[in-house]
Amino acid sequence: MQKVKINDDVIVLTGKEKGKNGKIIKINRKSGKVLVEGLNMVQKTKKSTQENPDGGFVKKESFLDISNVALVSPKTNKATRVRIETRDDKKVRVAVACGSLLD
Repeated sequence: MQKVKINDDVIVLTGKEKGKNGKIIKINRKSGKVLVEGLNMVQKTKKSTQENPDGGFVKKESFLDISNVALVSPKTNKATRVRIETRDDKKVRVAVACGSLLD
């Protein structure tokens, strides 16, 4: 069981986006990176094609390191760590700060 999943609300702990919230769009477990909606925006150049003859610039999200984000506790709306517990013979994610279930 993973501590962070897609569509989890997270808060950025370090870097230029520190303190901002967003939802996880994509997770790359091999490199330990996450893509957070609306955060860490970068500007990419786009070539002109038949569909888009002008080309130009496109703003899109860039990956953040998974260690630089923390889950947002549903009760306190603050950053929390995650503990995995076994309840009724099932593994569940629990917020360490408030003890609430995350699933």
